Amino acid sequence: MNTPTVLIIDDEPDIVELLEMTLQRMQVKTCSAITMTQAIDKLGRQPFDLCLTDMRLPDGDGLAIVRHIQQHHPQTPVAMITAYGSLDTAINALKAGAFDFLTKPVDLKRLRELVNTALRLNQGERSTTPEDQADPILGVSPPIIQLRSQIAKLARSQAPLYISGESGSGKELVARRIHALGARAEQPFVPVNCGAIPSELMESEFFGHRRGSFTGAIADKLGLFQAASGGTLFLDEVADLPMAMQVKLLRAIQEKAVRPLGTQQEEAVDIRLLCATHKDLAAEVAAGRFRQDLFYRINVIELRVPPLRERREDIPLLTRHILARLALRNDMPPSEVSPETLERLSNYRFPGNVRELENILERAFTLCEGQLINTHDIHIAPCSSSQHGQPALTQIDSLEDYLDNIERTAINQALEETRWNKTAAAKRLGLTFRSLRYRLKKLGMED
Repeated sequence: MNTPTVLIIDDEPDIVELLEMTLQRMQVKTCSAITMTQAIDKLGRQPFDLCLTDMRLPDGDGLAIVRHIQQHHPQTPVAMITAYGSLDTAINALKAGAFDFLTKPVDLKRLRELVNTALRLNQGERSTTPEDQADPILGVSPPIIQLRSQIAKLARSQAPLYISGESGSGKELVARRIHALGARAEQPFVPVNCGAIPSELMESEFFGHRRGSFTGAIADKLGLFQAASGGTLFLDEVADLPMAMQVKLLRAIQEKAVRPLGTQQEEAVDIRLLCATHKDLAAEVAAGRFRQDLFYRINVIELRVPPLRERREDIPLLTRHILARLALRNDMPPSEVSPETLERLSNYRFPGNVRELENILERAFTLCEGQLINTHDIHIAPCSSSQHGQPALTQIDSLEDYLDNIERTAINQALEETRWNKTAAAKRLGLTFRSLRYRLKKLGMED
């Protein structure tokens, strides 16, 4: 195995010497440049496994280096070294494509972690071809092809990532894929549903606690941050975090450290943070329900997962895959769908996205006679309509189905028109917020 080589770009001799000594002790070769011109010349002469660049250079800045490497040497991860407190600079570097950043004075433990992570990224790419990894992001539509391309690029970064998309669209699947393709693939992936943790237990769940720190704390407990250290922490439905927890989460992200309940000692954690929600996070900030400074930290890069109705051509492939999985799980021969059933599925809007498709097919797989799923086995609005644009009653199993589908269509339209702001949608429909929540749950439109 070849000895990895790192290019150091900095015009401060003391910094260069510190970085060189630290890396050489890690059995890493180094090469240095003091100007942007010199660095670009060296990048053109030989490949590097990592580049560390200062923000300020005599003839340019580190952002120009990041952009140059992104364009001409995209396989070389680059990390920015910034002055302490220059958060805006670090975030701009991450948005430009930087792998990660360090602040001065350089923390040597953090430096070693960054270097090891970057080198694992390149080693993983050399030892694993794309064919070796089954891609769980299924589809042939343009939105999915674009999503796969974005995932491959973002997996090379350590930047905090905000995954947006409607409920059931596959945000956790995307997060897992980013983790699997990245430098932390061999380390833990820890998913957390922020809306499922009682507010009084949140601090203990996230940061851990010491025995005796509160009633019922009979033993020390690691928090989710510590459990994910070295790997990826995925915070799903992050918009559901109460304001008090948002403050503590912001501090943990900024300091890269947590303090368990019952102790004054902070513990360093090395994680990549991925967050997701089906809500419009910018609207939550505007409404005062989500801290702007936290939004700024977790939304360095946004990745949108398309809803199923924007990639209808993927429905046949997804249907075959889901039915094959159900057959394998139940040790039964795989079911097929009739052409009419597939047409109806392909023309349905799927407010619940892929999760709704899975639920529909699981029910049909369980209840259908034989191995062929027909239109009467699936319970969705038919693709044909009456003159007034409403589902034809003769093609729905019952009056209750008919009314449910009308209600589902009206609610989904209101949610789309208000960008899934439930308070605004309820007002548009003439309902109370509580009444809308009840209807969403009754119709299977809410997680």
